[in-house]
Amino acid sequence: MKIAPSLARPKEPTIALINVVFLMLVFFMIAGTLAPPLDPDLSLIKAEDLDGRAPPDTLVVHADGRLWLRGVELTSASAFMERLPDDDRSVVRIVPDRDLPAVQLIEISDELRRGGAERILLVSERGLQ
Repeated sequence: MKIAPSLARPKEPTIALINVVFLMLVFFMIAGTLAPPLDPDLSLIKAEDLDGRAPPDTLVVHADGRLWLRGVELTSASAFMERLPDDDRSVVRIVPDRDLPAVQLIEISDELRRGGAERILLVSERGLQ
């Protein structure tokens, strides 16, 4: 026996259901807590109580060995040390390009040490864990 087309039950669209579930997922991802809450006993510092200070100067070294400080190309690491105030010469920060050969980075570090740098800090990108 064949049922007339007008009496047949229409198929329910599953696309609408998938869209609703997806929107709910996005909503809970945005509205939910992504990081664990801070310890309730922790008291954070107030930024207005701190003395402001400009960030330290950082030597940027490109893969081809070019040296930059605040958008200005330098001729050598010694020129970088000459531009630093005397108070900032003991600790030097370098941002090397990941394709910079290690030999070149060591040469630059040696030149910075000869210029008075006691500690040399490399600024790097933290890898995914």
